[in-house]
Amino acid sequence: MLSSNPIKKSLNWLGRQLFNQENPAAFFDPLVTPINPLWIRGFTPAQVQDIITETADTKTFVLKPSNRWSGFEAGQHVNLSVDIDGVRYTRTFSLSSTPARWAEDGTITLTIKRLPGGLVTNWMHDNLKAGTVLGLSKAFGDFLVPTSVEPLLFIAGGSGITPILSLLETLEKDHYRAPVALLYFVRTQADVIGAERLYALRQRWPAFNLQVVHSQEDSKPVYLGEQHLDTIPGIKARLCYLCGPKGLMDLASDLLGKYGISDDRIRVTFFSAPAPVFTGESGGLVTFSRSGKEVEADDGKALLELAETAKLNPKYGCRMGICHQCKCTKTSGTVVNSLTGKVSSPGEEQIQLCISVPQGPVTIEL
Repeated sequence: MLSSNPIKKSLNWLGRQLFNQENPAAFFDPLVTPINPLWIRGFTPAQVQDIITETADTKTFVLKPSNRWSGFEAGQHVNLSVDIDGVRYTRTFSLSSTPARWAEDGTITLTIKRLPGGLVTNWMHDNLKAGTVLGLSKAFGDFLVPTSVEPLLFIAGGSGITPILSLLETLEKDHYRAPVALLYFVRTQADVIGAERLYALRQRWPAFNLQVVHSQEDSKPVYLGEQHLDTIPGIKARLCYLCGPKGLMDLASDLLGKYGISDDRIRVTFFSAPAPVFTGESGGLVTFSRSGKEVEADDGKALLELAETAKLNPKYGCRMGICHQCKCTKTSGTVVNSLTGKVSSPGEEQIQLCISVPQGPVTIEL
């Protein structure tokens, strides 16, 4: 029997060639999949170039995707795929670099905080090194720069600063003319992520108002309040961007509402899956019309999980309602959005499988 080592070396060489090809031939995919599944078209290979320590629990990973990656817009996310002990894991992270950097040198950055008990983030912090190849999805998300020039307010907490760093540097590079303010809440000065970038922005961008609030440096905790919002000139005219812990974002949304800022003037993104708010009755017969399969739902599971229970393989990305890659057509029945508690109409419409819970019999085109 021939040793598999020469074959593996050859396929590793093919993988390196694939990494540098702009339009790799389809027949490479089945060849390299047994050796490194991240080299298939579902994910673009991205090689770790450098790792930068931001704070005691946060690192920035500099990645160089292959030429076939399609790029991104400031404020967007990607799904990152890693193999840990032979098991594939996919997680969603915000891009902390700018599209200009990607255009200039072909690199991007993901700034990732180590989460207590987090399998993937802890593994990345402890095991990734320069030269490691990861799998990268297409970029997605609508937490984007505004289409018109108007005053802006960003409110961030902890690692929620990551997509905002990309947005702020992009706005400054594009010579954004309206006032821009950032209220950034961190535990202590040592927990400021992207400190050099933020303070450099403040130095060279006169329109930028930066306030870093230390929430736990003194004996009494500090929370976002009117005393902070009152320092923002013309706050009622600001388009607002929020990213951070759910508690901070809920508080910010409530306070901004008191200032007369409507929900359609507040843009929110998550850096982790928000807790479901729907706790009502659920269940019913789910029919997947194309495959002819049926599943009885009675435990509050989302349609994505129910489809997987039926041995179907629907497309998905973040599994938390952000990327919209699991959109599917519901032809009949009612579903509930598990994040907002909003009930759908009973007719045909587009829904997200990962956050839609059936409420009675439902038919899905799948």
